[in-house]
Amino acid sequence: MKTKTQDRKIDGQASPPVSMPVRSFHGRISSTPAQDKFLDSIQLNRLERSFREWTEATPRSDVRLARRRILIIFLLIRYTGAKLSEVSNLDPMQDIDFDKKIATFGPMQDDSSRPRRTVQLSEALCREIRTMISDMQKEDKTENWLRVDHGFVRKKFYERAEACGIAKQLGAPESLRKSRGVELMQNNMPLPAVQMLLGHSTPNLASSYVSFSDDDIQQAIRLFMEKESARKTSARNSFFGKIETVKQGDIQTQVGLVTMGGYLLTTVITNDSFHRLGLKVGKLITAEVKAPWVLLQKSGKGLKTSADNILNGVVERINRGEINTEYIVRLPDGSEVCSLVTSASARRLALVEGDDVCALFNAHSMVLLSD
Repeated sequence: MKTKTQDRKIDGQASPPVSMPVRSFHGRISSTPAQDKFLDSIQLNRLERSFREWTEATPRSDVRLARRRILIIFLLIRYTGAKLSEVSNLDPMQDIDFDKKIATFGPMQDDSSRPRRTVQLSEALCREIRTMISDMQKEDKTENWLRVDHGFVRKKFYERAEACGIAKQLGAPESLRKSRGVELMQNNMPLPAVQMLLGHSTPNLASSYVSFSDDDIQQAIRLFMEKESARKTSARNSFFGKIETVKQGDIQTQVGLVTMGGYLLTTVITNDSFHRLGLKVGKLITAEVKAPWVLLQKSGKGLKTSADNILNGVVERINRGEINTEYIVRLPDGSEVCSLVTSASARRLALVEGDDVCALFNAHSMVLLSD
């Protein structure tokens, strides 16, 4: 089979011609892997900063233009979890809808059975890529700006990783893809949404209570991307779900929602808030709970509590402070719940990592966010 080749100059060097097809990475995200197999959010942000500084650290406009190609490739992999082969096949002017904030990736040449897929981008990322491409168009009239030899791209990724103290293999595109999936899961994006974002053919829709359509999951991705980009909330715990029940009283309304992980949650809000948010059965909604409002109790038979919401999980991490102690509880679907208690209470609980616990919070502790 014939393949296209095209030469590129990066850093003033001639990169080897790109050759398609290449072997793509088909790793799946189904649970959090070992820590040494992926980068955490702090490392990902440090790596991103390294790329940005390197991009601008040259007096030559032609070299800076070439480096921006590599930066765009990095940013697309960093925030969409796309494969390197998907990004290198992307025509930014044709395949990115900057108004709708979506990128459309075509099927791999070594896997033509897969359909084209769309991935949601944040407004900030769209704006930055659009600006860089506009600058490129002024100086470089060629097409396929992102069609750079994969070996050369990897070399630059390895260099940037080592430049900020990260093992070079963790800076590889495949590692970044996996790291992005883990980052999203740790930030409580529902697992089916993470799998759809990464292009898995069979998302694991765990909920047995309600059916979430592809459009529902795409909306979850869009809302999460914008929230992640804006970071305008202090709440540590976020649940995306669909309203299943509504019981309206004379002053307040009880709203029951089910998450993609199959958790049934109950919240109570004022009737005024209910109407202002335009809530109704079937509407997609995000519920947030601040960490201090989440109580912990060791799991055991005969647990009696007045808490409206009970989530069973396992203590994964404990961050002990002089005044407060933070607990990270891993739920069965892979998502996390954060609880913040006083250290005096923590000593009485005597919890250790690996303990089975119940995370408890009342209906009045939940805040609903509507698109």
